[in-house]
Amino acid sequence: MTTAGLIVMGVAGCGKTTIGKALAARLGWDFFDADGFHPPANVAKMAAGIPLGDDDRAPWLAALHGLLAGTLQAGRHPVLACSALKQRYRETLLAGNEGIRVVYLRGDYDLILARMNARTEHYMKPGMLRSQFEALEEPQDALVVDITPTVEEIVGNILYRLHKDDMNLVPTVSTGEKNPPNPTAITHQRG
Repeated sequence: MTTAGLIVMGVAGCGKTTIGKALAARLGWDFFDADGFHPPANVAKMAAGIPLGDDDRAPWLAALHGLLAGTLQAGRHPVLACSALKQRYRETLLAGNEGIRVVYLRGDYDLILARMNARTEHYMKPGMLRSQFEALEEPQDALVVDITPTVEEIVGNILYRLHKDDMNLVPTVSTGEKNPPNPTAITHQRG
């Protein structure tokens, strides 16, 4: 499969935005944070500790689908950081958007809760994390990545694994060593 774009998914606090931005920078692709596309009513609900329902998410998911489609049609490559917790949400985002790969950032509750408690400027409060894990339907067809390592290691792992699946992502080794490259030392360009 030729990788045309990425959806970086997982529960709140797993690092979607950080990893998504880093991937987009390394690939030279366009980064989008799905949180920025929520209507004000959704943000207010989440800030008040009220989980969103499917009716709240439907127009948001439709807008994100359009964003992905428009980016691809413009000949660009999107990297979307989005919770996409349920299979039907991912199906909505992916419908007709060929070449979009899903990257699932997996971590345990305690690690993510600690990360959420450390951040200060996000509307998603730590008390909402339990509902995220309850709603999560782990994807069966995604590149699954453990979030325990450093950001650089996670990004290197993702890029290495994407390259193994898609030889159109041509690695450029940033060192002159003759040994096989460390996945964290690989940069990628479109071939």
